[in-house]
Amino acid sequence: MQVFTDQTDPRVEITDANDAIVGRSPALRRALQSVAQVAATDATVLLLGETGTGKELFARAIHDRSRRRDRPLVKVNCAAMPATLIESELFGHERGAFTGATQRREGRFALADGGTIFLDEIGELPLELQGKLLRVLQEGEFEPVGGSRTRKVDVRVIAATNRDVQQGVRRGEFREDLFYRLSVFPLRLPPLRERGDDVVLLATAMAESLARRLGREVAPPGPADAAALRGYSWPGNVRELRNAVERAIITSSDGLLHLDRVLPTPALPFATVSVGPLAARRVDGEILTARRLRQLERENMIAALERAGWRVGGVAGAAALLDVSPSTFKSRMKALEISRPVLGEAA
Repeated sequence: MQVFTDQTDPRVEITDANDAIVGRSPALRRALQSVAQVAATDATVLLLGETGTGKELFARAIHDRSRRRDRPLVKVNCAAMPATLIESELFGHERGAFTGATQRREGRFALADGGTIFLDEIGELPLELQGKLLRVLQEGEFEPVGGSRTRKVDVRVIAATNRDVQQGVRRGEFREDLFYRLSVFPLRLPPLRERGDDVVLLATAMAESLARRLGREVAPPGPADAAALRGYSWPGNVRELRNAVERAIITSSDGLLHLDRVLPTPALPFATVSVGPLAARRVDGEILTARRLRQLERENMIAALERAGWRVGGVAGAAALLDVSPSTFKSRMKALEISRPVLGEAA
């Protein structure tokens, strides 16, 4: 992983945007500090975060800073494999173990011996395999499919999920003992909407890298681009941002990004959809600062909540009034510190 130094704060890494962690926000610094704390150990790590927050990059960062960095980092997406093949993928199989098993095959745990295995989307692992994974975590041993010989391995496990695993435990979909064994060191990755101006840093790094790859010349994000970047809620996080920047480069005809044109409409979903008298508060031709946009967004959301009786979901809920998903609406409520007034507070 190539690393460039952030000259404004040498404690924070700014690396190539295609294979790296970019930013200097307090939320990101806390996450990177946790990486530094746990990397030197062999503790099992559970990365928690929304889709697109860079869980694989953090897994790589932990591995690269560990004593196992010269050994393999083996990646497994538990959601991408059929349930019937996951056991064979993880633990291998002997010849003749099942139809089509014409030769012996090593599993991912054997390939990761001495190194690290990254189990992405661990919440999708079938319940019947969770006990076997627990055994590897506790005892460092397993049997290949169709085999009777126990294999010993020395593997550090990093798991990741964007699901609420504790809720899965309550529903009986995830083993409680496995959850506790995986979450020796839980590490929450901040969503992009909590990372402040990191979104502009990321877009700048991505624009430079992607433009070079696409054979195009494009200017860094300008003030209008920065305002659009800060105003959007980024439900897809860094992955969505990368797609938007690439789309802006491809469609640019004047060497400028014009990110406001490529973001989903409306680009500022809660500030531009008017509820009540909000639209009258903006004078035609007025250029709004990021602070003013945030204020308008907050006022508009509160207006929608009041009209909906402070219900977020449902056909007549505030999220439906603004044509956004309830989860996105709730995340913006948290970011903008909106909460329902207690009885008598308004008076």
